Amino acid sequence: MNSYDVAIIGSGPGGYVAAIRCAQLGMKTAIIEKYSTLGGTCLNVGCIPSKALLDSSHHYEDAVKHFEEHGIEIPGDIKVNLKQMISRKQAVVDQTTGGIDFLMKKNKIDVYQGLGSFKDATHITIKGEKTEEIEAKHTIIATGSKPSNLPFIDLDKERIVTSTEALKLEEIPKHLIVIGGGAIGLELGQVYRRLGSEVTVIEYMDRLIPTMDAGLSRELNKVFKKAKFSINVSHQVKSVERKGDEVIVKADNKKGEEVEFKGDYCLVSVGRRPYTDGLNAEAAGVKLTDRGQVEVNEHLQTNVKNIYAIGDVVKGAMLAHKAEEEGVFVAETLAGQKPHINYNLIPGVVYTWPEVAAVGKTEEELKEAGVAYKSGQFPMRALGRSRASMDLDGFVKVLADKQTDEILGVHMIGARAADMIAEAVVGMEFRASAEDISRISHAHPTYTEALKEAALAATDDRALHI
Repeated sequence: MNSYDVAIIGSGPGGYVAAIRCAQLGMKTAIIEKYSTLGGTCLNVGCIPSKALLDSSHHYEDAVKHFEEHGIEIPGDIKVNLKQMISRKQAVVDQTTGGIDFLMKKNKIDVYQGLGSFKDATHITIKGEKTEEIEAKHTIIATGSKPSNLPFIDLDKERIVTSTEALKLEEIPKHLIVIGGGAIGLELGQVYRRLGSEVTVIEYMDRLIPTMDAGLSRELNKVFKKAKFSINVSHQVKSVERKGDEVIVKADNKKGEEVEFKGDYCLVSVGRRPYTDGLNAEAAGVKLTDRGQVEVNEHLQTNVKNIYAIGDVVKGAMLAHKAEEEGVFVAETLAGQKPHINYNLIPGVVYTWPEVAAVGKTEEELKEAGVAYKSGQFPMRALGRSRASMDLDGFVKVLADKQTDEILGVHMIGARAADMIAEAVVGMEFRASAEDISRISHAHPTYTEALKEAALAATDDRALHI
């Protein structure tokens, strides 16, 4: 039987990063993955493939709607080759997961293919082509999450699908009904809207992206309506039924009236649930919460002292980069170091176009907590860079403490917001004030000038270009 200092169950961003950091710190490390490729949901059926399709569909939309204005003329009709688009997406996935294979070899990490389950607190059974058993001084549970469903929906994975199937459809839907107005539903909805689908979004809460700042929600709603999405908030779905090639969704609106929607595909994107199926956690004595999460303390340690858990399977936002930070945190903790994670400064991003990104507290949270704050906002359309690229939608908002001027939250929607948010994270990590950001020279013309201007607006309303 092979023995290890650390065994990691699950090879998503949390798991494989934890494995690399453990190996760097001199620990003999094994990683266990039940699927044939490494990388977990994010690399295989989540972050990476969805961004590939978002980019491809964005290119198509630009060719159809904007190239002529740029002076680019394409003779003949512009057509979508969905098969090639999906093929390119898969090539990106294959290259990325292959990169993880390389990193495992480079760091001398043993990879086991099969379902890892606890025999006891220090032994793991791996059921793959053959059944193996390994011994581990420490184990990190990194088994991730799966798409959630509503109890009355029968996911046939043909017409009534999750995000996994939506990434590999064989035809462009005529009418795609999206249940859920969060990041996953909106991103995939935008992919197919660009390709010509009619798209209807049904959201239970009273706005899109309900966990983010309300101002971002209002702006994104405006952008999506302009793109002719049908947006239906405050709707509670009651039934989803397939009849041949038609899907019928019934919901109650906020007045309690029944509304019916008909389409040829329905994407169910109502969040994700922790995945511990087959883990046999009870054999190791590991406690799960009533929500199915692995229970951990502030050190990400379970109730069994040599077993830790990270990523989507524990409390907190289900984000790949949060899982990565937790993977490094546990590895360094095991090595006797004193790492830290500031969960307030883990950014959230929606990769629609315009992109939506945020870090820190929302206005709603600050009001609820009774914090005195000031706000500065700057529209993207006031930037020369935005006019040059024709990306005029959106804004940047900076929230700062009314007395100390320390930045408490930054919320942005606009071109490249997913990249721009990193500046806000750096500033807040070092407890920057709005004035600190406003005094930093930002290259001109760039989108990030909007952050400087919003910081100026929060500092005695001193924005220069509005």
